[in-house]
Amino acid sequence: MADNSFSDGVPSDSLEAAKNASNTEKLTDQVMQNPQVLAALQERLDTVSHTPSSYIETLPKAVKRRINALKQLQVKCAHIEAKFYEEVHDLERKYAALYQPLFDKRREFITGDVEPTDAESEWHSENEEEEKLAGDMKNKAVIAEKEAAAAEEPNPKGIPEFWFTIFRNVDMLSELVQEYDEPILKHLQDIKVKFSDPGQPMSFVLEFHFEPNDYFTNSVLTKTYKMKSEPDKADPFSFEGPEIVDCDGCTIDWKKGKNVTVKTIKKKQKHKGRGTVRTITKQVPNDSFFNFFSPLRASGDGESLDEDSEFTLASDFEIGHFFRERIVPRAVLYFTGEAIEDDDNFEEGEEGEEEELEGDEEAEDDDDAEINPKKEPSQPSECKQQ
Repeated sequence: MADNSFSDGVPSDSLEAAKNASNTEKLTDQVMQNPQVLAALQERLDTVSHTPSSYIETLPKAVKRRINALKQLQVKCAHIEAKFYEEVHDLERKYAALYQPLFDKRREFITGDVEPTDAESEWHSENEEEEKLAGDMKNKAVIAEKEAAAAEEPNPKGIPEFWFTIFRNVDMLSELVQEYDEPILKHLQDIKVKFSDPGQPMSFVLEFHFEPNDYFTNSVLTKTYKMKSEPDKADPFSFEGPEIVDCDGCTIDWKKGKNVTVKTIKKKQKHKGRGTVRTITKQVPNDSFFNFFSPLRASGDGESLDEDSEFTLASDFEIGHFFRERIVPRAVLYFTGEAIEDDDNFEEGEEGEEEELEGDEEAEDDDDAEINPKKEPSQPSECKQQ
């Protein structure tokens, strides 16, 4: 019987290996003849061979030495920039004092402590002329009827639910508010921003002023945001200006049975030995806007936070910044919704400009297009600290 392990003196394993190598070579030839594969491969090679770091590695030592000198200059620039932002903070503090009398009067109008004069209440709307013409065309009888109805119309004190309406209008805030938070927020009378004193570490405090209510005894709830305006020693080139690095809340003195940040649950426990069952009550955390005053603390011991905690902390910083930069300085426009519409229109306008610019570039390569983005100047914007 013939031995199948050899063919003409050549081992069968060697024949199989040669056959596989031949098939691989043919497949490689077929792939390399595909233009799309070649283009993708070339693009990959170009990317690898033309990265900035790979270019720097090819430079002579003398040039690399000069680049290091430029980096030292860049670090010095970052420290000068940090000083610039410290002076900006001082300027914000100065102008906050000029804004405050206007914000105090705003509070008086909202709460109804002061009634605005006719001159203070005068406002010319864009469609005022159309409204005037429409009024002239109305029947006198109808006008008289409406005047009588207006005389009977209720005249509430101030502007009811002013700040609560802002919370409802702004998505970032409404997402935090639960149904059981709403009656409490209706007692909110004012939100203030206070900047750190000269010579103190950079920070700002949000003050939420409440009228007497059935929920807690505090008249003011505070949230302090600590800021940093200096380059990181480990990564100085990442500096882009002041950033919030931590925050402190305050203790809310809830009245009995009114704490909406916790809920009471009943839990059954079975005794291992006797088999008897007992029911216990336990308090667990509850979703609420007022958790805003018990913030997650940034890790100061070098330990990194988990991904969910990092996201929660970043969201908290974003909300604090939004109160300071947008809500407090432009409260009436968020109450009416005009600021929200402006924000939406501005975002859509930016996209539209980009699309038009791309179209012009495709039509005529020689046309120069200039975009001047609308940059809005930054506005400046009591309870026991935890």
